[in-house]
Amino acid sequence: MIEGPATYPLLRRRRRRTPRARRRALWIRLAAICTGSVVIVLSIIAIARHAAAPDPVAETKAARAAFAAGNYSAARHHAEAIVAVSPRRPDALMLLARANLSLGDADRAEGALNRAYRAGVAKEIIRPLLAEAWLRQGDTDRALRATAGEDAGPAVIRIHARALAASGDVTGATAALTALLAAHPDDASAWITLARIRLDAGDIGNADIAAQRALSISRTDPIALTLRGEIVRSRYGLNAALPWFEAALARDAYYHPALIEYAATLGELGRYRETLAITRRALIARPGSPQALYLQAALAARAGRIALARALLAKTEGAIDGVPGVVLLSGAIAYASGDYEQAVARWRELIGRQPMNLAARRLLGAALIRSGDLPGALDVLRPAALREDADSYTLALVGRAFEASGERDWAARFLDRAATPSLGTPAPFASDASVEVLAGQAADAPGDPTAIVPLVRAMLEGGDRTGALSRAQALATASPGAPAAQLLLGDTLAIAGRHAPALAAYARAADLRFDQPGFLRLTEAAAQSGNALQGARAVALYRAQNPEDIAARRILANLQLGAGQWNEAIATLETLARTVGPRDTLLLSQLAYAHAGAGDGAIARRYGRRAYERAPTNPTTVDAYGWAAYADGDVTTARILLRKAVTLAPARADIQGHLATVQSVH
Repeated sequence: MIEGPATYPLLRRRRRRTPRARRRALWIRLAAICTGSVVIVLSIIAIARHAAAPDPVAETKAARAAFAAGNYSAARHHAEAIVAVSPRRPDALMLLARANLSLGDADRAEGALNRAYRAGVAKEIIRPLLAEAWLRQGDTDRALRATAGEDAGPAVIRIHARALAASGDVTGATAALTALLAAHPDDASAWITLARIRLDAGDIGNADIAAQRALSISRTDPIALTLRGEIVRSRYGLNAALPWFEAALARDAYYHPALIEYAATLGELGRYRETLAITRRALIARPGSPQALYLQAALAARAGRIALARALLAKTEGAIDGVPGVVLLSGAIAYASGDYEQAVARWRELIGRQPMNLAARRLLGAALIRSGDLPGALDVLRPAALREDADSYTLALVGRAFEASGERDWAARFLDRAATPSLGTPAPFASDASVEVLAGQAADAPGDPTAIVPLVRAMLEGGDRTGALSRAQALATASPGAPAAQLLLGDTLAIAGRHAPALAAYARAADLRFDQPGFLRLTEAAAQSGNALQGARAVALYRAQNPEDIAARRILANLQLGAGQWNEAIATLETLARTVGPRDTLLLSQLAYAHAGAGDGAIARRYGRRAYERAPTNPTTVDAYGWAAYADGDVTTARILLRKAVTLAPARADIQGHLATVQSVH
């Protein structure tokens, strides 16, 4: 029998399977496929993780390079990448701590320093950095104790000086830094520290010198650039400061202190969209940033979105409740919501800390009137209302308070003054303390301008002009870089009627801090001393830096009216009207004069009538209405009104001149 060829085993005929067997085989096959897939995926993940794992050496190099270049945010990012895979690496933890301190993030810096200590970093290295973290957290005493010692190195001395200044010993802090810089003149951090202490103490001139010295050593440091921006903003104005903040952000786009200062400056310039964009970036740089949230709340309140402003301010969780601007805003939100008691509490707190804050006094007075506390309102508003330069709103509030109290005679006096358009002369604000008390305080703090200024103001209030001038001259000589000292000397000279030397003192003060009080004094002294050109230059410079300032626009309009620049005055006044509203009596009178000068008598008359209706017994409004009627061709009405104006103010040469012009028309 011949057998056929053997069948290949894999090709042998298979038995017929049941459905159950087929399903079982399918599940086995699927399980095998899934297992293989999982193995492949896990292998890919492992390879990816290995590839993505940071190279500690490369990351350390990048972190150090970024830190040296002033890009502290990038340095922190690289240090965090190292710590993520090597949580006990000492050099990475120290880099992380230093970056956080440079960014002002004290809590995270302290955490990194504690971990570095546990990782073996010597206590002597950590001590100054830990003291700085405590100081930034507000624990001044702990920082002082940690940096005490005669054998301290430069880093410890710097932090100790900052702690001394924070505790009120500015003289000791300055002395310590001066000694340190004598031995280490190229210590940029010491120059920055000295500049900050001097700026906070009001010595702006010497603060600027120190800041510029720091930048000459470390030109790319965003800390020094931001500080210089703050100084420039104080000395020269808002627009002048912007390039410095921009330069800091060019080095580190997420440097939080520069973002906040930049946003605040843009806000003061009225560039609100840009302010919002920068605050959003600040919240990326530091999630939950209370400063950024406060600025956003201020923007919301300005736009009338009170509920949003309240919600944003609540997110700060009280972190910056002690900042005056926050107190002012929180009171405004409460007032707008009808919670007058809360508004009173917040603004009273601010007045307690800043008794010379006229804006806060006005707001507190309004809130007290709304809450029904008329005596309290009068107590708060009286110091401001008795000033020669009291604004019409304050005077109207006082008049309303007297009227509600039934004292109509007193009410009439203040309401009449409120109806009188007048810029007034800015005056010094005296202290409530006696000369004897203030003299004792000045003796306890020799060389401290903040102790001598209130003493001199009290001496002026008491009539001791000779003694006040002597003190003011000595202070101005001893503190040439302190604008408050130069301003005080100018006030003392102006009160004595010596306007030319007062102008020189005000000019020195304006060169150090060109803010509204200094600007107003400078322009007034220029007018009183007959130096119109210097006054006009001051107005132009201040307006260029502070385009939103109302007082500067009013003064500019006055200069334009005086120079016969009618169309320019109209443009200035109409822009101002969009800010202050159409019910301002002075503004309406000025518009009447401007349109009359431009030859548009019909429009001039409309403005003059509106001003007259609001203040029919005020000589300026009566004169403006009469002159507008004359420009409109109504000589009879003009003559009646101008005669009335002369009766109200017989010594006003300008009104006499208008009447003479009209009388000459037959």
